[in-house]
Amino acid sequence: MIDSLPHRWITEQRRFGHEICLVLNSENERDTRQLLLNSCQLEQYLGVYSATNIAALADAGPFIFTLDQPGDRRIDELLDHPQRNWGWLTSVPKGDLRKLVSHWHERLIIGTRPQQALYRFHDNRVLARALEHLPVEAYPAYLGPAISVCFWNGTDWKTALSPAPGTYPVPDDPLWLRTPIPHPQATEIRRLNAHRYLLAEHLRAYVKLADLHDPDTWLCDRLALADAWGWLEPAQLEFLLIQSLQAPAFTLAPHWQVRPDESPTEHFERVHRETEFWQRDDRI
Repeated sequence: MIDSLPHRWITEQRRFGHEICLVLNSENERDTRQLLLNSCQLEQYLGVYSATNIAALADAGPFIFTLDQPGDRRIDELLDHPQRNWGWLTSVPKGDLRKLVSHWHERLIIGTRPQQALYRFHDNRVLARALEHLPVEAYPAYLGPAISVCFWNGTDWKTALSPAPGTYPVPDDPLWLRTPIPHPQATEIRRLNAHRYLLAEHLRAYVKLADLHDPDTWLCDRLALADAWGWLEPAQLEFLLIQSLQAPAFTLAPHWQVRPDESPTEHFERVHRETEFWQRDDRI
């Protein structure tokens, strides 16, 4: 065991009469998720993406489990390997699992269509960064019914206590969306969001892509191209991804390349106009 803090925290929260929940980033923890699914009652867990408009991603999305066994050995593997970034622990009032899931349902989608992304609340690094930068008075709107949280911040275990657990509306301008993102993590989050967007909105073309290219390599190449061109706005990246999926052999034509002395905005507007023209011509 790297540190006994999580066990001390669990014991303390149970002594106060609180229920312990595991917020599991199950995308890379399928064995643990299956172990818990096989040993939990139906009322002891929920898939967060289920019963939402992103239900197609439910299998790869987070699950929240209530842990009612003192000295629960089912999560030893997780606590022994926090560097796998499997999620985090929280305590809630007894019976508040559905309130906790409902709280995060309201905070899942960032932005408006077509420039939407998923907020990865279940990633302990996202939680740690938010709590590091939020003032304590902003904790309740962020954590909702959570009384306390226990998480790995990349170097050691941390805990945080909400001053007023409860049900809160989403603020008009959530402070947690303004926290700075370290560059390597921002790149990974963007890749994951782009991957999930293509799965949800362009599944047929994305699956067909795998016949010719490794999807992950292709997607990383598209993101690198967007960076090189300075196409940093969500609408620009969405346009690049969709048109790349529709291009012959999933490869863009030469006229997409940036011209000398062409700014990123001028480049995007030119390609956008040309694409609209040729697509309109094809429909005539």
